[in-house]
Amino acid sequence: MQPLIWDSRPDGLRAPALVCAFTGWNDAGDAASAAVQFLGSSFGATRFARLDPEEFFDFQATRPKVHLVDGHTRRIEWPEIEVWAARVPRAPRDLVLLSGPEPSMRWRTFCRTVVDLAEVLDTQLVVTVGALLADVPHSRPVPMTGLSTDDALTERLGVPRTSYEGPTGIVGVLHAACQEAGLPSASLWASVPHYVAAAPNPKAALALVRQLERVVGVTVDASELESAAADYERQVSLAVQSDPDVQAFVERLEAAAEEEEPMLGPGDLPSGDVLAREFQRFLRQRGPEQE
Repeated sequence: MQPLIWDSRPDGLRAPALVCAFTGWNDAGDAASAAVQFLGSSFGATRFARLDPEEFFDFQATRPKVHLVDGHTRRIEWPEIEVWAARVPRAPRDLVLLSGPEPSMRWRTFCRTVVDLAEVLDTQLVVTVGALLADVPHSRPVPMTGLSTDDALTERLGVPRTSYEGPTGIVGVLHAACQEAGLPSASLWASVPHYVAAAPNPKAALALVRQLERVVGVTVDASELESAAADYERQVSLAVQSDPDVQAFVERLEAAAEEEEPMLGPGDLPSGDVLAREFQRFLRQRGPEQE
């Protein structure tokens, strides 16, 4: 049995970008998986394929779940990695979204399968997204890092290049596999405050969505996510204020963030041409009926 199981074959995808996120180690605050799920929901994505969980999961580590159907029938839900197609009519490209739990084993086979999928769909770009715990305050803009295999794409990322060395997850391995296969690829990472590690972080998810817009060239109405991010920051601030020790710790993080934040000079600002292109892209995707 082939690891990739097709429900249907998506036809007519235009210069698609494959965006990948995995729950687990690579997904602090559920930010990366939430960002991809938000894109899928916003663009009405439809599932067209999945990967056989038998091939890639240790079911003692990533256990299936039991659900009751109609209060009587018990149904097993297996951990699955699903692939969705999102058509974005007024954008220069469509999206293919891949998400699910981080595989437990056979990572090289898994990555070869994803690379083969990308090549079958004539994918023009692969973007992996992740989130990590860090010494960052919740009250400041979400720090982003990234890297790319393409110089032009690196410039488009507009974030500091990651210098991380150490253990990696499937996101890092997949990015390397794309590089070896000659597929243009980028990896984006959001930093999540470690003192609220267990809570979903829509603020970091929003930061990833905004960065993905820039990299893949689509525009999405993120007002719902913006509202959730504002609520998150407000609720965390209230919780922090209730504990003097935690508040003092967060204030130290804020001071450190301000010291590290570089002062922008005229050369750091986007050019008029860049702003004009971004504005034109936004108007094209809104469509004449919304102007």
